[in-house]
Amino acid sequence: MRVIVVGAGVLGTMHAWHAIERGHEVLHLEREAEARGASVRNFGQIWVSGRAGGEELECALRARELWEGIGARVPALGFRAIGSLTVVRNDAERAVAEAAARRPDAADRGYRLLDADRARALNPALRGDFTGALWCERDAAVEPRTAQRALKEALLASGRYTYLGGREVREVVGERAVRDDHNELHRGDAVILCTGAWLGGLVRELVPDLPVRRVRLQMMQTDPLGEALTTSVADADSFRYYPAYRSDALDALNAGQAQAPTAAEHRMQLLMVQRADGGLTIGDTHEYATPFAFDTVEEPYEHLTGVVETLLGRPLPRIRRRWAGVYAQCTDTGRVVHRQRARDGVWLVTGPGGRGMTCSPAIAERTANELGW
Repeated sequence: MRVIVVGAGVLGTMHAWHAIERGHEVLHLEREAEARGASVRNFGQIWVSGRAGGEELECALRARELWEGIGARVPALGFRAIGSLTVVRNDAERAVAEAAARRPDAADRGYRLLDADRARALNPALRGDFTGALWCERDAAVEPRTAQRALKEALLASGRYTYLGGREVREVVGERAVRDDHNELHRGDAVILCTGAWLGGLVRELVPDLPVRRVRLQMMQTDPLGEALTTSVADADSFRYYPAYRSDALDALNAGQAQAPTAAEHRMQLLMVQRADGGLTIGDTHEYATPFAFDTVEEPYEHLTGVVETLLGRPLPRIRRRWAGVYAQCTDTGRVVHRQRARDGVWLVTGPGGRGMTCSPAIAERTANELGW
């Protein structure tokens, strides 16, 4: 087959990967020279810990397995099986972690409740103030700013992959063909549209009532920490945003312990992971009301700096980058991704939300299976 993939973010790139793995030829079109959206503006976390039980967890666990296998073949991905610690600071937060550790699928996630000393033994950089942590052994990380380029180089080595950057697809022509903004027509046996947060133009024309919304977030990255942060780190505010932690204990936490005003206003949690160069990627916020502001605001960064310094027990290194990103999130909370046949031979796959980096290999694998590749 000749598969045309539109969109070179992580989801589109993983569709190309599976097509090449199954012996097909791929033409990959991207409107930018390289991907610049949420796929490179994220933590690079393979985040199993907070996923909803059932289909979403199965997808995340399968994706985790695929990431590890691909990472072994493409070392430049920077795959690291580092796990995560979600730290707690009082009895109410600990109760949520205890409830999570009692889940029927806790062993699948690698959950284990640790006291502060055992958490510090796993991650000695955490010398600050906390009482314990929920350890998730299955969490991992890759390098988001370089992962797509590393995958592209591996795909090019197959001899069956062609990449055309700077080509915006404007039109689906008949069945299984697209026309780009250079007025070039590209024909294939299947067309997969992985357009991410680009939901207008061609996407709106093909699927006018697409059940997907856009979400904006702010993040930052520091200079090198000067020591290893051996796990990813989250704070207890993350319990409020991930379905795995829903419980009576979480209801009690929400009722009895309000978020800090800045965290509540910007729908914040702490997620933190160390990059290959030693810097820390730290975030994040959630904004849903469009149109989004064009600027970033300082209060969330100030809040996150305070939280991190409390956990590290030391000042944060200099902030060297701040940025905002936008991702597409399916509004049907029961679905991992929105996958829809837009025309004969043309499929739209979008809206994984905050699961995109985690689940993309498994999402693409399922597309390949459903289409009989």
